[in-house]
Amino acid sequence: MKAALVESVGKVSLTEVPDPTPGPREVVVKVAACGLCGTDLHILQGEFAPTLPVIPGHEFAGEVVALGSEVTELSEGARVAVDPSLYCYECRYCRTGHNNLCERWAAIGVSRAGGAAEYAVAPVANCVPLPEHVRTQDAALIEPLSCAVRGYDVLKSQLGSHVLIYGSGTMGLMMLELAKRTGAASVEVLDLNPERLETARSLGCSGAAATAEELDRPRGWDLVVDATGNAAAIQDGLGRVAKAGTFLQFGVADYATRATIDPYRIYNQEITITGSMAVLHSYERAAELFAGGILDPEVFISDRLPLASYPEALDRFAEGKGRKIVVVP
Repeated sequence: MKAALVESVGKVSLTEVPDPTPGPREVVVKVAACGLCGTDLHILQGEFAPTLPVIPGHEFAGEVVALGSEVTELSEGARVAVDPSLYCYECRYCRTGHNNLCERWAAIGVSRAGGAAEYAVAPVANCVPLPEHVRTQDAALIEPLSCAVRGYDVLKSQLGSHVLIYGSGTMGLMMLELAKRTGAASVEVLDLNPERLETARSLGCSGAAATAEELDRPRGWDLVVDATGNAAAIQDGLGRVAKAGTFLQFGVADYATRATIDPYRIYNQEITITGSMAVLHSYERAAELFAGGILDPEVFISDRLPLASYPEALDRFAEGKGRKIVVVP
């Protein structure tokens, strides 16, 4: 089969690899679409993936075409979205319900072959069946949505909060859509890209600007979300949190990224700084929300490119063009 392959740091190509075969409790999925995200760039840069080469792609959906010998829950022809998370269920973090912090954390498309290919293998337990009205290609959006749902679990937001989101790429826009539905009094979005800001406006944000100074919130925001991973945005956002407010590091920053905090202010104003790591008990809920129409795929998916264009798709993503880019085998 054809697959994208991160061969070494900075090198990705399209190649031929053997067709996968499922283990006893696994299925083979014929990939309908696979999304690209910041994690894929980090893998290309030599971060996250424990070893290279690896077939990337952790945001995907498709049709089950082969079953392992012990699979009874699904049949061939079933359309599914795939939760890429792989946990050991034995370490301290798994045993205390923090599976996303598993000491042996792994993921399809990160530590083992992923969905940037014609076919991918997944545990049957990770496959969520899709209702008839959901297009299989669109369901690649469920995985990033599940990360956003996890982010709001961490925030524990209260009704009537004022929210500021840095970044109006896919993840920032998903956080916007969730904030609108969790009782926020206002949701404002910052981005340097005018086209992306226009998308945020079209989705009904309360305000959109290039800098926080352009917005009228002198006391700051109750909830500040960084969805960029950019050092300058993070540093600015830390200073925009209102008293008793929360800053969520949601965007994936490079390992070397650093920001400065003001310990006295954190103490004196009871500010919370927290993070959200990937998916935790949120994939099925995201699938339900997606089936309910929380996202418009035609808004969120800006580019549908052939799998053969994976290297070019990754370049386009790295340049900050478009919104969600998916490849279609």
